[in-house]
Amino acid sequence: WASQGARLFLVARNAEKLAAVAADLRTRGASYVDTAVADLDNTEQHPAMLAHAVNSLTGLDVAYLTHGILGDQAKAEQDFNTAAQIIYTNYMAPVSLLTWLANFCVQRHAGTLAVISSVAGDRGRKSNYLYGSSKAGLSAFLGGLRNRVDREGVTVLAIKPGPVKTAMTASMKGSEKFADADKVAQSIVKAIDKRQDTLYVPFQWQPIMFIIRHIPERIFKKLNL
Repeated sequence: WASQGARLFLVARNAEKLAAVAADLRTRGASYVDTAVADLDNTEQHPAMLAHAVNSLTGLDVAYLTHGILGDQAKAEQDFNTAAQIIYTNYMAPVSLLTWLANFCVQRHAGTLAVISSVAGDRGRKSNYLYGSSKAGLSAFLGGLRNRVDREGVTVLAIKPGPVKTAMTASMKGSEKFADADKVAQSIVKAIDKRQDTLYVPFQWQPIMFIIRHIPERIFKKLNL
């Protein structure tokens, strides 16, 4: 997007990293870059922050949400507060952002909301069912939102990546074999340009998850997934 001369508004928690990314995007050709430091778990700040972003950009064509945490599954199994934090960050906070953004786009009869969900949301597994259930809820929300706003000219893209090599997954076993973030990003940009509804990325996750979703429960519950 930067190389295409896009106007960008970036939001992140870490001011130093945010400034570095903004500087890099200006070097890459972005025509305008503004930023805001915020913890998006603080939903009360969302309306003011989003209004500031729209005013700064003098409009909004694409909102790209990549907000979430893996969380500690083992700890969440024993402690409700840990489980609640995973669900709040991965589901409640994005719902807050999307509610405001969807209403803004509906008023304009235009716009794309592109949101990172996960293949983990397609079926609950014992290894990550707190993370997976939060993403399942988000995917269901995106489906319903799409059904509501598509007729108003607004696109809602649910992005379902498999494991990707990022800071969030660096400590996971086998992370060196995960998908390359740059290639995943290219697929996401293409899906946004095509106004797709859903994107499994890399592409092989679509047939993989189709199979996993259709394994009978009497068999699935005995699998070590």
